[in-house]
Amino acid sequence: MIAPPDRTPLPREFFDRPVLEVAPDLLGRVLVRTTPDGPIAVRLTEVEAYDGPNDPGSHAYRGPTSRNAVMFGPPGHVYVYFTYGMWHCMNLVCGPEGRASAVLLRAGEVVDGVELARKRRVSARNDKELAKGPARLATALEVDRALDGTDACASGETPLRMLTGAPVAADQVRSGPRTGVAGEGGDGDIHPWRYWVTGDPTVSPYRAHVPRRRRS
Repeated sequence: MIAPPDRTPLPREFFDRPVLEVAPDLLGRVLVRTTPDGPIAVRLTEVEAYDGPNDPGSHAYRGPTSRNAVMFGPPGHVYVYFTYGMWHCMNLVCGPEGRASAVLLRAGEVVDGVELARKRRVSARNDKELAKGPARLATALEVDRALDGTDACASGETPLRMLTGAPVAADQVRSGPRTGVAGEGGDGDIHPWRYWVTGDPTVSPYRAHVPRRRRS
């Protein structure tokens, strides 16, 4: 018999570790988004690690800005950014304050609040696609820049919270190059920092970086 997921909130100490330890350990954990219409919960199946000053693919590689300020704050907080002028993506800050590492939440399975997620992801062809990709995950959970800086480890009422869930066995975790990252940061031999649950249908397809062409 499979034990039900643990609903205990993850403590801040979980995130106060090197990002390459935290990232694979987030697989199988459950993120809960509290909304006025009810909760939506996602079991994480795919993540990517970004290691601040040691990582040319990180938003924090060149230091703090108004956009990435949350990454330099305490662990366990949510960093939300806006990309391509249309999508939001969310990350969880890791390591000691000032270190600026974070884990991008790339994909997951909606395990609670499916009907609410469907209303936000009307283009999804099936429930496996509701949070299949970082922008889809943020959309399904109704996450935008207003939630940037949210403490996912806070006690009491909070719009986003990480629960213990059911950690994935090490032999079920795979790693490889990060999706859409250019240059050295996208080299899977140097930075094989995308982690996913092998065989899970909610994991997004890998796509290498493709330079954007300027319109003439």
